[in-house]
Amino acid sequence: MNTAKDLQTIPDGGRRLPRREAARQLLACMASGTLAWATATHPFWKYLSNDKLMEEFETDAIVRRVRFLSPTQFESLARLSEGIIPGANKAQAAEFIDLLLSVEAVKEQKEFDDSLSAFEAESKKRYGKKLAAIAPAELNHLLTDACAESKNDKDAESLRTAFENLKEWISGAYYSSEMGMRELGWTPDRVFAEFPGCTHTENHG
Repeated sequence: MNTAKDLQTIPDGGRRLPRREAARQLLACMASGTLAWATATHPFWKYLSNDKLMEEFETDAIVRRVRFLSPTQFESLARLSEGIIPGANKAQAAEFIDLLLSVEAVKEQKEFDDSLSAFEAESKKRYGKKLAAIAPAELNHLLTDACAESKNDKDAESLRTAFENLKEWISGAYYSSEMGMRELGWTPDRVFAEFPGCTHTENHG
């Protein structure tokens, strides 16, 4: 339930939803089974109940720094994020993911790196350019192919696996922001028990 402590006043007299409270609400939504794209075993979800991390993200909001990803990786992630969910960059999805990865176990860090590298390699193979440099239509085509069902195609299946991993990181990061929660129906004066399914990620898988 939203409380006066969780809802912070902003200069225009409205209210904002801190990442900590947005994360709690999204975690409850996932636990209730109302997010079709959420997988309970995905590493993203274990962080949403970590108030210290959520508060650290809020505190570091003005001067954001990349903690784990290289500049090239961050650029690629930001491009993919916006391609999968328009508005993800405004919601600072890539920055949030980078923070979580900085405290993630080595195994999951490598899995994330492998997933991102798979898209980078596919972009260079198809278009001769790094992922951040391809045209919007090229990115859309790449994502559409990545979430398509593959039949006895090892490379296609590998890209789909990478897509599913990254999609959950990106979707979780976006919908655990105020912007994402507002899209799901949150308002400062309304507490809801159920959330509609997310719309953007259905277009890519």
